[in-house]
Amino acid sequence: MRVRSAMRSSITASLRSASKRVSRQLWPSSSRNKPVADHGLNLSAGTLAGGLQALAPLFAPLEQALVAKLRSEAHWHADETRWAVYVELADKVGHRWYLWVFHSPSVVHYVLDESRSAEVIEGELAGVDSGFLSCDRYSAYKKFARLHPGVVLAFCWAHQRRDFLALANDYPAVSPWAMGWVDAIAELYRLNSLRLQVPAGSAERAARQAALQQAVHRMASQREAALTDPTLAEPAAKVLQSMTVHWPGLTVFVDHPWVPMDNNVAERAARLAVVGRKNFYGSGAAWSGQLAATMYSLLMTVKLWRLNARTWLSAYLQACADNGNRAPQDLNPFLPWAMDAARLAAMRACPLGARTRTEGIDSS
Repeated sequence: MRVRSAMRSSITASLRSASKRVSRQLWPSSSRNKPVADHGLNLSAGTLAGGLQALAPLFAPLEQALVAKLRSEAHWHADETRWAVYVELADKVGHRWYLWVFHSPSVVHYVLDESRSAEVIEGELAGVDSGFLSCDRYSAYKKFARLHPGVVLAFCWAHQRRDFLALANDYPAVSPWAMGWVDAIAELYRLNSLRLQVPAGSAERAARQAALQQAVHRMASQREAALTDPTLAEPAAKVLQSMTVHWPGLTVFVDHPWVPMDNNVAERAARLAVVGRKNFYGSGAAWSGQLAATMYSLLMTVKLWRLNARTWLSAYLQACADNGNRAPQDLNPFLPWAMDAARLAAMRACPLGARTRTEGIDSS
């Protein structure tokens, strides 16, 4: 009994330690051995991995609650990146899986899947009839929108800007021309920022909205004029043709100011996985990959709400222990959007002797 208690305490300490590093990456099991040993118990990597696997079901109800909240909202960012899972599957060649991230105003949710197809988006946004999806120009998002006409794709201006930068770099002869378009995109960002700085419904907001609309119309006219120029280089024409195809999605932000111009929110969330992938290459088993995605989801949502990850995780694991090593029936005390002001303040408090971080987004 004492050994089981020590193991439970050590694994809890390990998870707490990992939570403090979520802004960098999730640690592999082998790296967790040291914080476990620091708490007085030496465990093999296999024993620790087995303990983590046993803990995984405790977090499943929380993840389900995150997905339900995400589907209830009207705007999402989405992105995906490769993730290696070192298991052999009969119907799959290689170890390349994909880690998707879906980011709503209240939730950050990661999905690990073998596929990079629209079926992943279908599963994540099941039951959603309408909303705005900020994304890049990957075909899976376009297919999802075709199947769900009420979902509007808001394409990323950062990707459009990269097209012109790549053109300038690859074709020096058209570099000045391409950089002119980069400057024009910067002007759209500036005008949009100015618009958002004043209250909606004010006369100043109307004036700044008009200035933005004029700049967008001017850019469209310049694009059409350039495409009729017989001297326009073919690589430059291809960039403008792509802009034309994606123009409705690129200009969603004009009439919907609360939709950002780019998908940087999702790209920043996916960057954590990229850092982890470069440090420990991926996951050695499907269950560990799924646990990594779950913990990314929970801890990044906690960070989004500016909760203290250690305070929140300690409270949740204690509630599981008090409930006979099962997830508590009432999850509201651990869902940020369901907390009252006092509970939020308690969850944002830093445990005695621990350092705090103030980064994140206050969505309360």
